[in-house]
Amino acid sequence: IIVASPAGGPIPIDAASLGEGFFTDDAKKFMHDATAVGKLSHSEPIGSVDLKDVDALFMAGGHGTCTDFINSPDLKKAIETVFNSDGKIVASVCHGPMCFTDCVKPDGTPLVSGLKVTGFSNTEEEAVGLQSTVPFLLESKLKELGGLYERGDDWNSKVVVDGEFITGQNPQSSTECAKAIITKLGEQ
Repeated sequence: IIVASPAGGPIPIDAASLGEGFFTDDAKKFMHDATAVGKLSHSEPIGSVDLKDVDALFMAGGHGTCTDFINSPDLKKAIETVFNSDGKIVASVCHGPMCFTDCVKPDGTPLVSGLKVTGFSNTEEEAVGLQSTVPFLLESKLKELGGLYERGDDWNSKVVVDGEFITGQNPQSSTECAKAIITKLGEQ
């Protein structure tokens, strides 16, 4: 497993992600794993990752992605490269699908156009009171780009699989999203 980020180096954790209802048992387990925290503290720049050796590209969520994942040429290139490679998985959860809004298919259409997709819903963003802070409401943007947006009830797990494209709606979807990726990798 390669832990990468747009710029490389330490990946900051949004303080709100450590709060009640967001800091899951799996996240707590991760934070107590010295190897995992070491990789998180010393991530590789995504532009330096050899994508031919990557079977799945997963973009985590959190409000930090609203800044880090938008207008990131290296991340855009990585996503488009993996998406356009046969049998390779592109996946994201919560706010992570912000990264798809800059991406396009080889014909120039938005990457999410015609794909089943989910991500943090408008009503979840309103519930946390950050709708005027984020650059756009993710649900609305994915729909605007032609994505076939699906959602579950707020704060409940919802994972959408469309071929090798896998997305989860919110923090509660993280475990099921990971399981969907592992299942898809097992099919290859």
